[in-house]
Amino acid sequence: MKNKIIITIVIFFFTFVFLIFYQGLNNSNIYKPSNSENKIIPKFSAYTFFENKLVKSENIFNQKKFYLLNIWASWCLPCRDEHPFIMSLKENEKLEIIGLNYKDKQKNAKSFINNYGNPYSKILLDKDGTKAIEWGAYGVPETFLIFENQIIKKYIGPLNSESISEIKSFIK
Repeated sequence: MKNKIIITIVIFFFTFVFLIFYQGLNNSNIYKPSNSENKIIPKFSAYTFFENKLVKSENIFNQKKFYLLNIWASWCLPCRDEHPFIMSLKENEKLEIIGLNYKDKQKNAKSFINNYGNPYSKILLDKDGTKAIEWGAYGVPETFLIFENQIIKKYIGPLNSESISEIKSFIK
């Protein structure tokens, strides 16, 4: 009789533990930012890359023009792949390109800009990655097309010829 009670308790215990772990497998706790298209851009403050001055986002995105916010890092290989595409947009007067340097060493980022060129009118620093999270970014590279303080389009991953064509069609 005593053995049957112990076996029943052990079976009940293992069944309970199994159900808890099984339920845990179905509930993913991976961070997933919300969809950021057609949302107002977040308000934030950041230091500029070259001047090391604190600026507010309201003073950057204040004109009725198109902006491209590109989150990049020198250690990011896809950022190197997309850089020529961003450089091709540099001469467009209807578009201002803002860089957000993500979790990078400033020395390495300066070397990156010197080697590959600077398409950005401003580069902001995001040393701890919190500003990118505020934007809803998954990682680097990510790019946001902005008009009138609203995110029109979000590009996850490196820009390519297709995404550049799409950006050009938006800003015509």
